[in-house]
Amino acid sequence: MSRAAKIARRSFLIGSAAVAGGVAFGVVLYRRPHDNPLLDRLEPGQAALTPYVLVTADGVTLITPRADLGQGAYHLQAALIAEELDVTLDQVTVDPGPPDPAYYNTALAGDTVPFPATDDGFLARTSRAVMDAPMKFMGIQITGGSTTVPDAWDKLRHAGAVARETLKAAAEAKTGTPRSAMRTKDGAVIMPDGSRLPYTDLASEAAALEPVTDVTLRDPSQWRLIGQDMQRLDIVAKSTGTQRYGIDLQFDDMLHAAVRSNPRPGGAMLAHDATAARAMRGVQQIVPITGGIGVLADNSWRAMQAVQAIEIDWGPAPFPPEMDAHWQALADSFTDDRIDSRNRDDGDVDAALAVSDQVTAEYHAPYLAHAPLEPVNATVRVTPERVDVWTATQIPRFVQTHVAEITGHDRADVHLHVQMAGGSFGHRLEDLVVRQAAELAKAAPGRPVKLTLSREEDMAQDYPRQIAMARGRGAVADGRVVACDLGITMPSVIASQMGRLGLPVAGPDLQIVAGAWDQPFAIPDYRVTGYRAPALAPISSWRSVGASTNGFFHDCFLDELIHAAGADPLEERLRLCTHAPSRKVLEAVGRMSNWESPLPQGRGRGVAYCLSFGVPCAEVVELTATQDGIRIDKVFVAAEVGRVIDPVNFENQVQGGVIWGLGHAIMAETTFSDGQTEQRNFDSFPFLRQYQSPKIIVRGLENDSRVRGVGEPPVPPAAPALANAIFDATGQRLREMPFNRHIDFV
Repeated sequence: MSRAAKIARRSFLIGSAAVAGGVAFGVVLYRRPHDNPLLDRLEPGQAALTPYVLVTADGVTLITPRADLGQGAYHLQAALIAEELDVTLDQVTVDPGPPDPAYYNTALAGDTVPFPATDDGFLARTSRAVMDAPMKFMGIQITGGSTTVPDAWDKLRHAGAVARETLKAAAEAKTGTPRSAMRTKDGAVIMPDGSRLPYTDLASEAAALEPVTDVTLRDPSQWRLIGQDMQRLDIVAKSTGTQRYGIDLQFDDMLHAAVRSNPRPGGAMLAHDATAARAMRGVQQIVPITGGIGVLADNSWRAMQAVQAIEIDWGPAPFPPEMDAHWQALADSFTDDRIDSRNRDDGDVDAALAVSDQVTAEYHAPYLAHAPLEPVNATVRVTPERVDVWTATQIPRFVQTHVAEITGHDRADVHLHVQMAGGSFGHRLEDLVVRQAAELAKAAPGRPVKLTLSREEDMAQDYPRQIAMARGRGAVADGRVVACDLGITMPSVIASQMGRLGLPVAGPDLQIVAGAWDQPFAIPDYRVTGYRAPALAPISSWRSVGASTNGFFHDCFLDELIHAAGADPLEERLRLCTHAPSRKVLEAVGRMSNWESPLPQGRGRGVAYCLSFGVPCAEVVELTATQDGIRIDKVFVAAEVGRVIDPVNFENQVQGGVIWGLGHAIMAETTFSDGQTEQRNFDSFPFLRQYQSPKIIVRGLENDSRVRGVGEPPVPPAAPALANAIFDATGQRLREMPFNRHIDFV
């Protein structure tokens, strides 16, 4: 659908009720109808027709259902609605809205595949396969996969346009002036004589009308917001320390909770003695929960102290207790009976390798914790009539369902109040803390129970990024890469995560090869095989999921082959690349970094590329090998996203992804001993410090017609660009993360 296309009536979700005093507008481009969830939460003087724009006598509220995890999601969603509604961002209030199927994520489910069109159709075919398996069953209200912008791009602009035109129709009904003679600006309908009718004065009239669905989206030349630098809606609050997060919630009569679960994740609690804890100051209750025990007290500190005083006999881990066994399980999985997928098998790899000298390499990537800065928390209040839950989450409807199962309420009686999150990186795709809070609140009916996990408890119970291993074989001839055989093994992220959510999983887990099998390089004999390792420690989605490891494996091995061929790393990638948007990002990052200019002795430059989440992203790292170790000087990033909504927010997102990718590649890992995580706080799980952070230069390309998100794509190329630059400067190949196991950094 083009930007100027008219919207068919059947594309809209229209509620049947109209209540005097207000009206809400929205559009849902779904294949099945849903009820309007705003109708269930109306107050006197409000009305709702559709899910995204609520207008009352007091103001305009924009519903922004994709979770804000620090990435500016509320801001971007609001900007898309405001662009067509003709309001300024300081005129509106944003609300994440209730959990409801109306807010189904079309992009994540595959209705809008966020992958680029290609020259040869390869990526178009493979991207559909990726979304259909395993993502298709995730056609629910969920935030993830860098889909917030692709999902919202048409949907929310349409919602704003419908609201705008319906408010003009309300002005026509009120004044008799033809709608065609009106315009809108800054939250008001402007009459032919220049007089203004504020939207808030038209709410009652609009509530009595059928929404105007025959609308045309504005031409980009008329945009006021999209593509312009904006001040994010949360920037003042975050800059002044007044932003409210879930951890800031306070209620009268609140109980504070702390828990201990088996430090061997998934293991049982065999016995406990809480005698000492019961006698401690402020303790109200000791409550056994699934897999552990909790304490309710009059403040968090006392609850945390008391829960540590409980003597507990823990059962063994349901997975190998030591790391050697995890790595051995991966090494043993490169067998035919463990093949999970082989969707890339071009030419005749075995024949090509049989007649050539082989280049071989093996790569390792560790488990990694999510470790968001805000301590993970949830507040739950259980009464006979209803349950209220306050938490930050990416899976609101799953939270609603799981809490209902725990408390025995109907799901409709579980009311979720989504909070701003102080980070996630995939962590809030899990809801363990909410389930635990619900169990504790059930034991104290009528009182809000706020569960805050200590940093140590959170990192002990986190479902980390997958552990992974890759083996590459390849061949070169006449200065070119001619054969590449890459095998990747890891446990199934999808099976582990979806199993906890109670969803069935069938078919291959393409996260095992994401960011490797779908790369647009025309190597004549080219094969990528995914091997499903047995389940080990429970794992979950971590920022960029499979591509977070596979971007490192694939691009570093390609770089090794290019070096063996004696070719230029950037030029050979460009020669092999068959996808026009990807070629443009490689060309752009080459120009940005002045690739052809020589560097002095002791300095290095490395390039890496990865297509993930539909976004071609290329990065160049420049560094210096000093006497004290490697110092990263600059990183250049080019990414093709179709349309940059807010250049400032885009730059921040990309820079954050680069820092995230570099820091974890250099110094972070999660390891197990006796079935327990050995890293329990930031002293043993460090991040890149400010003095170590390079200058990051970002460019967003807008050459493709499809709009995509950029939260995750900058992560996969960061580690290989760094490793390739270190090789350029020192001649040392790094094939295992974290890199500081093998080389020093400043």
